[in-house]
Amino acid sequence: MSDTSHPASLVAAPGGYTEWLAELKQRIHASQQRATLAVNQELVLLYWQIGQGILERQAQQGWGSKVVDKLAHDLRKAFPSMQGFSPRNLKYMRAFALAWPDADFVQAVLARLPWYHQLALLDKLQAPDQRRWYAEQAIENGWSRNVLVMQIETRLHERVGQAVSNFSLRLPQPQSDLARESLKDPYRLDFLGLGTEALERSIEDALVQHVTQFLLELGAGFAFVGRQVHLQVGEKDFYLDLLFYHLKLRCYVVVELKAGEFQPEHAGKLNFYLSAVDSQLKHPTDQPSLGLLLCKSRDKVVAEYALRDMNKPIGVAEYQLVQSLPDALQTDLPRIEDIERELQDVQDADNAPTGNNA
Repeated sequence: MSDTSHPASLVAAPGGYTEWLAELKQRIHASQQRATLAVNQELVLLYWQIGQGILERQAQQGWGSKVVDKLAHDLRKAFPSMQGFSPRNLKYMRAFALAWPDADFVQAVLARLPWYHQLALLDKLQAPDQRRWYAEQAIENGWSRNVLVMQIETRLHERVGQAVSNFSLRLPQPQSDLARESLKDPYRLDFLGLGTEALERSIEDALVQHVTQFLLELGAGFAFVGRQVHLQVGEKDFYLDLLFYHLKLRCYVVVELKAGEFQPEHAGKLNFYLSAVDSQLKHPTDQPSLGLLLCKSRDKVVAEYALRDMNKPIGVAEYQLVQSLPDALQTDLPRIEDIERELQDVQDADNAPTGNNA
């Protein structure tokens, strides 16, 4: 007769059990993700087909808008346990099919985004090329709906690749294009809650406090290494404001903050820092380190002249500390606390221990 008096959690694990359990957890997690993705793909395709059917019948047979209300009633009656057949959602299905007439693109790309992401794209954007850009970025970067809305509202597509840089002169292809696309201008730092006259150290302190949100603003691939990173050159000590590593570019990124207007000497100092990082921190397999000067303001021509003869790849961009969106749009933005909590939950789930620590 087996002994059932001890809880299973107290039973000693045999050799190899912990590793096997970790492997099973990973398989189950991956299976759950595939199942969720498959269900979402089927739902999005179904909604597109319904919307396409409404469009076709209205065009070919002259059905009026009232047919949507009747269809909603009849579908809910036929499928009482299934949600999503309200008149409002059926109208979204019609708008979805109208916005995306290419069935192949819907199946291959859009079906990878949840339905509520699709609604955000429909509600927030009118231009098809912008909708397509944000949809592809949301898939590539794994944005939640809140993050997608925030990126749309802060006009990310207008800011990507706009920083002044010398990357085309100092980096080979395709590294220079990838580096240019990794920077933007301006950077939106309104989530820090600081006034326009904030000092560099105050901005730095707030960025570290909200590093999760700052990483989101920097873009995909950035990993935070540290602040006031110490470097010793000769007999002197130097400190980098912020140091990151870019996982896609495979290089260090030194970020220097300037609370005033860009000056040519700022580029010279950052050029020196990059030489020190490449000498002391860069691994032989790493790509050349990048520099980013974040300034309150900058004259584009002055920045271009200053960077022209620098031998290290450097970008110059402005930052904005104050929300500049119209009031009508500000109310639609998700709260920064919600986004940071959401991102932290994802990070905690990814870092959760998988072994048996008993």
